[in-house]
Amino acid sequence: PALVWPSTGRPNQGFCLRKAPKFCSVKPSCTPKLTLLTYFPAPKVNSVNQLEETVNTTPPALLARDIHKTYGSNQVLRGVSLRVEPGQILGLLGRNGAGKSTFITIACSLRRADSGSVTICGVDPTQNNVGELIGYAPQELGIYPDLTVAQNLGYFGRLHGLGRRAAKVRSEEVMEMLGLTGKANQSAKHLSGGQQRRLHAGMAIMHRPKLIFMDEPTVGADVEARSQILDTVRQLAAQGAAVVYTSHYLAEFEELGADVAVLNQGRLVAQGSLEQIVATYGQVPVQVHVPQADLHSAYLQILKESDAEGLAPEAPETVPAPQENSPKENENEAA
Repeated sequence: PALVWPSTGRPNQGFCLRKAPKFCSVKPSCTPKLTLLTYFPAPKVNSVNQLEETVNTTPPALLARDIHKTYGSNQVLRGVSLRVEPGQILGLLGRNGAGKSTFITIACSLRRADSGSVTICGVDPTQNNVGELIGYAPQELGIYPDLTVAQNLGYFGRLHGLGRRAAKVRSEEVMEMLGLTGKANQSAKHLSGGQQRRLHAGMAIMHRPKLIFMDEPTVGADVEARSQILDTVRQLAAQGAAVVYTSHYLAEFEELGADVAVLNQGRLVAQGSLEQIVATYGQVPVQVHVPQADLHSAYLQILKESDAEGLAPEAPETVPAPQENSPKENENEAA
């Protein structure tokens, strides 16, 4: 035995072994002989809430601290710190090139940060394999066009360690979640664009990951596919998974009831609940019928204020167009 509790009935006391137990060498069935017990007091708590906080040691699904990433002279991420809890939906907003996809690939351990740290459910991805904890649906479709819907899902389930029967059961669950049950035996290449997008998202959640990244999952999706994907995100969060969701369709964050984090030029310039963001940054234009402040106006105000603080976006690099030869030069080349 490694721990012996006293019979005092007091939960803040215990005894533990100071030395390894000695075993009797005469009888194989002999129980270990405890050599030395040392008393230790448990941490003191002043309230029931503090006791619950002490007992509840569930780590955040994602904890990023001071992430920096530079490509040449371009600083893509400048000290991004982010925390996402189990069951939380976090909408990651930002312009194109703000660093959203770079941050996600670093969090997924697909790219190394220049500095800073990331933990996934309390695990350091630089020291341990976190593939079973993460589901990632990038912007680019990753489906196998010649395989059926069921085969695509089952294949990814098997890659993540599911047995044949478990992969089949999970495939049926995912197809039902995403409205693809009727397409189970259809080749992926014959699906519509919206159906392919749903299949792509489904492949990322086959192994029931604890942390899911969906990078613009509704791009090019029709109304039905978009609705199915949003419903699936809500179901995943209700089941305890954390979802980091990027999109340029701000109404999706309102439909999801997501918390919001805004990246601008590699910095996290705003973060909070949807209500907090709208209340802090939302502006209501003066009209005869005054509309209610919404996320769209709040997001634009965040970008405006952060740009004014010296974070204005740099001009994109331009590649000079090739010069056309003059008719005389063309004649010389022909000669």
